[in-house]
Amino acid sequence: MGSAGGARAGVVGKMLLFLPRFVGLWFVAGALAAVTIDAARSIAASALTLTPFGATLHALAPATLLAAQTFVQQRLEPHVGAWVWDPLIQSVLLLPTWIVLGAIGFLLTYLGRGRSRQSAFA
Repeated sequence: MGSAGGARAGVVGKMLLFLPRFVGLWFVAGALAAVTIDAARSIAASALTLTPFGATLHALAPATLLAAQTFVQQRLEPHVGAWVWDPLIQSVLLLPTWIVLGAIGFLLTYLGRGRSRQSAFA
Protein backbone atom coordinates (compact mmCIF):
# COMPACT_ATOMS: atom_id res chain seq x y z
CA MET A 1 0.00 0.00 0.00
CA GLY A 2 2.85 2.36 0.77
CA SER A 3 4.51 2.07 -2.65
CA ALA A 4 1.17 2.48 -4.45
CA GLY A 5 0.50 5.67 -2.50
CA GLY A 6 3.98 6.94 -3.35
CA ALA A 7 3.49 6.17 -7.03
CA ARG A 8 0.13 7.93 -7.00
CA ALA A 9 1.71 10.98 -5.32
CA GLY A 10 4.37 11.01 -8.06
CA VAL A 11 1.74 11.03 -10.79
CA VAL A 12 -0.22 13.80 -9.07
CA GLY A 13 2.98 15.79 -8.61
CA LYS A 14 3.81 15.50 -12.31
CA MET A 15 0.29 16.56 -13.23
CA LEU A 16 0.56 19.59 -10.97
CA LEU A 17 3.87 20.54 -12.60
CA PHE A 18 2.22 20.34 -16.03
CA LEU A 19 -0.20 23.23 -15.37
CA PRO A 20 2.32 26.06 -14.77
CA ARG A 21 4.46 24.77 -17.63
CA PHE A 22 1.45 24.70 -19.98
CA VAL A 23 0.27 28.18 -18.99
CA GLY A 24 3.84 29.47 -19.16
CA LEU A 25 4.22 28.24 -22.72
CA TRP A 26 1.05 30.15 -23.66
CA PHE A 27 2.54 33.30 -22.12
CA VAL A 28 5.76 32.74 -24.10
CA ALA A 29 3.67 32.30 -27.26
CA GLY A 30 1.88 35.56 -26.44
CA ALA A 31 5.26 37.27 -26.00
CA LEU A 32 6.37 36.01 -29.40
CA ALA A 33 3.16 37.32 -30.96
CA ALA A 34 3.61 40.68 -29.24
CA VAL A 35 7.23 41.04 -30.40
CA THR A 36 6.12 40.15 -33.94
CA ILE A 37 3.40 42.81 -33.84
CA ASP A 38 5.85 45.40 -32.49
CA ALA A 39 8.38 44.47 -35.19
CA ALA A 40 5.77 44.82 -37.94
CA ARG A 41 4.64 48.19 -36.58
CA SER A 42 8.24 49.34 -36.31
CA ILE A 43 8.94 48.38 -39.92
CA ALA A 44 5.76 50.10 -41.10
CA ALA A 45 6.56 53.29 -39.15
CA SER A 46 10.32 53.20 -39.93
CA ALA A 47 10.89 53.80 -36.23
CA LEU A 48 10.99 51.68 -33.11
CA THR A 49 7.43 51.12 -31.91
CA LEU A 50 6.78 49.28 -28.65
CA THR A 51 3.33 48.58 -27.25
CA PRO A 52 3.15 49.14 -23.47
CA PHE A 53 1.64 46.34 -21.41
CA GLY A 54 -0.94 48.75 -19.98
CA ALA A 55 -2.17 49.62 -23.48
CA THR A 56 -2.52 45.93 -24.29
CA LEU A 57 -4.48 45.27 -21.09
CA HIS A 58 -6.67 48.29 -21.74
CA ALA A 59 -7.41 47.08 -25.27
CA LEU A 60 -8.23 43.54 -24.11
CA ALA A 61 -10.05 44.18 -20.81
CA PRO A 62 -10.47 47.84 -19.79
CA ALA A 63 -12.90 47.07 -16.97
CA THR A 64 -10.50 44.53 -15.46
CA LEU A 65 -7.63 47.01 -15.47
CA LEU A 66 -9.81 49.64 -13.78
CA ALA A 67 -11.07 47.10 -11.24
CA ALA A 68 -7.50 46.06 -10.43
CA GLN A 69 -6.49 49.69 -9.91
CA THR A 70 -9.48 50.31 -7.64
CA PHE A 71 -8.77 47.15 -5.64
CA VAL A 72 -5.10 47.98 -5.14
CA GLN A 73 -5.71 51.62 -4.22
CA GLN A 74 -8.67 51.02 -1.90
CA ARG A 75 -7.96 47.61 -0.36
CA LEU A 76 -4.23 46.99 -0.54
CA GLU A 77 -2.49 50.36 -0.28
CA PRO A 78 -4.07 51.39 3.06
CA HIS A 79 -2.37 48.36 4.64
CA VAL A 80 1.03 48.33 2.92
CA GLY A 81 1.50 51.92 1.76
CA ALA A 82 0.80 54.11 -1.25
CA TRP A 83 3.77 52.76 -3.23
CA VAL A 84 2.04 49.71 -4.74
CA TRP A 85 0.04 51.16 -7.65
CA ASP A 86 1.88 54.30 -8.61
CA PRO A 87 5.55 53.41 -8.70
CA LEU A 88 5.38 49.59 -8.79
CA ILE A 89 2.44 48.53 -10.95
CA GLN A 90 2.60 51.65 -13.14
CA SER A 91 6.20 50.87 -14.07
CA VAL A 92 5.21 47.31 -15.07
CA LEU A 93 2.32 48.67 -17.16
CA LEU A 94 4.76 50.92 -19.04
CA LEU A 95 7.05 48.02 -20.03
CA PRO A 96 6.65 46.53 -23.52
CA THR A 97 4.06 43.76 -23.67
CA TRP A 98 6.51 41.14 -24.93
CA ILE A 99 8.85 41.70 -21.97
CA VAL A 100 6.08 41.25 -19.37
CA LEU A 101 4.51 38.22 -21.06
CA GLY A 102 7.91 36.65 -21.69
CA ALA A 103 9.03 37.14 -18.08
CA ILE A 104 5.80 35.62 -16.71
CA GLY A 105 6.01 32.77 -19.22
CA PHE A 106 9.62 31.89 -18.47
CA LEU A 107 8.97 32.09 -14.71
CA LEU A 108 6.00 29.72 -14.98
CA THR A 109 7.85 27.26 -17.20
CA TYR A 110 10.79 27.34 -14.81
CA LEU A 111 8.50 26.65 -11.84
CA GLY A 112 6.83 23.81 -13.74
CA ARG A 113 10.01 22.07 -14.79
CA GLY A 114 10.57 18.49 -13.71
CA ARG A 115 13.03 18.03 -10.91
CA SER A 116 16.05 15.98 -11.88
CA ARG A 117 16.74 12.95 -9.76
CA GLN A 118 20.30 12.22 -8.84
CA SER A 119 21.58 8.78 -8.09
CA ALA A 120 22.79 8.16 -4.56
CA PHE A 121 25.48 5.85 -5.95
CA ALA A 122 27.05 8.21 -8.50
